[in-house]
Amino acid sequence: MALELEPSAEMTVAELMKHLSTADPSARVRLGINPFVPMAHKMGTVTADTDEDGRPILYLAEDAEAVQYGYLPRPVAEALAWMPPVEPPICGRRLRAVSDANASRETP
Repeated sequence: MALELEPSAEMTVAELMKHLSTADPSARVRLGINPFVPMAHKMGTVTADTDEDGRPILYLAEDAEAVQYGYLPRPVAEALAWMPPVEPPICGRRLRAVSDANASRETP
């Protein structure tokens, strides 16, 4: 359930509410932090205020104890474009290497 916005657009409360309305109401909320080391954090305070131009703005913060739940699951980090998708390994037949010592042995 990824909300796609234009790169320069900012999410509004209406867009967030629309997105949240499709989610399971009993689902827990986590914040994805730091795209270079994607971590999951527990959600904390939600505060409304105004920005420097007087427009309303909503702040979502991590919890006061900064509870971290480890790395984001890889599919979440990929959906956020914080990690490249992993290509499945190409499975081919493995060839057994012969060492020089074994190749130089002479049989009596």
